[in-house]
Amino acid sequence: MRSIGLDIHRDFCEVAIAEGGGVRSPGRIEMTPEALELFAQSLGRSDRVALEVSGNAWEVARIIRPHVARVVVVSPADTGIRSARAKTDRLDARALAKLLAAGSLDSVWVPDETTRAMRRRLQRRRQLVGVRTKAKNEIHAALMRRLITKPALSDLFGVEGRSWLAGLELVEEEQETIDGCLRQLDFCESEIAGIERVIAGEALGSAEIRRLMTVPGVNVICAATFMAAIGDIRRFEERRKLVGYLGLDPKVRQSGLSQTSRGRISKHGSASARHALVEASWSVVKAPGPMHSYYQRIRARRGAQVAIVATARKLACLFWCLLSREEDYAYGQPSLTRKKLRRLELAAGACKGDGGSGVWSTNKAMRQAEQELARQAEAAYERTVADWQAQRKKGVGATPGRAS
Repeated sequence: MRSIGLDIHRDFCEVAIAEGGGVRSPGRIEMTPEALELFAQSLGRSDRVALEVSGNAWEVARIIRPHVARVVVVSPADTGIRSARAKTDRLDARALAKLLAAGSLDSVWVPDETTRAMRRRLQRRRQLVGVRTKAKNEIHAALMRRLITKPALSDLFGVEGRSWLAGLELVEEEQETIDGCLRQLDFCESEIAGIERVIAGEALGSAEIRRLMTVPGVNVICAATFMAAIGDIRRFEERRKLVGYLGLDPKVRQSGLSQTSRGRISKHGSASARHALVEASWSVVKAPGPMHSYYQRIRARRGAQVAIVATARKLACLFWCLLSREEDYAYGQPSLTRKKLRRLELAAGACKGDGGSGVWSTNKAMRQAEQELARQAEAAYERTVADWQAQRKKGVGATPGRAS
């Protein structure tokens, strides 16, 4: 059995083979499907191959996997190659081969094709949203340079806002800037709408995404980003492992007899999933319920920024519970969830007159009743926390016999 290390780049791949206690470097191969397939056919069924995560690593692994016993795709942060004193392509490949032969490499989770496609669509959407934001900022900067105060409009880039922009008298270069940015906005909006239509169609067929959307404040983009980052929830035996995988766990420092200190979050793992959870938390804490009470309690002691990150961690734990137990959110608001689903159906291309699983309009009294139930759940959560804190301080409950 041979252990083979591949240091892959855009145009070539450096190969190293560990066998019989020694390591040899046969050379490079071209990064083309034909060359990789020919190389894979030369390998044995008992061979193992290791390579680091990169943009083209998944395609290389897909070509080689049918011809060998195992393909190990590792994170560059876990190999120690980055911090080596001497670092070349040849040495990196040899280091991977040695680590694989010694059994010191742990493979990262390999997503399936559906999850990988969802990740790519969400990444493309984030890129387009960034371009759209830059174009809007450039228009604002052009107005500021000419000392023009924007009107009291809710959306400067809506119908009324664009009509106001068209009526401005600007110098030629600034008018060219605004016209070009508006064309760029139109392109980004159409591309984002197309991507969101595909995401909405896949979300309607995903029981996991629909279940996460039962939490007030969680939209389809947050739920889809979370599921694309973790894949199958059964990979995580407990909530702590999921929190660590997302990089929402605090850094821990302890040595000798010194006390353990905990710092900021580690930020290891999917940055897009963390960002989506934090953005969703700002909406979640506005709705009445236990999450709102939790945020207010942390905010009173540590401030808003620390509290919102703690809420994001709590939201990840909540997602783990919902998916693991296959249950909807107990304190959700059914009418709000149905409205989300109807919005999802419309985004996927359904006609407004067609009946669906969601309802767009809701009786006002029903919405108020659901919010009142959420406030009662929030009050019950606050009483439970107060009793728990009293037990920690005094050893007995503050209100014995009361069911919180």
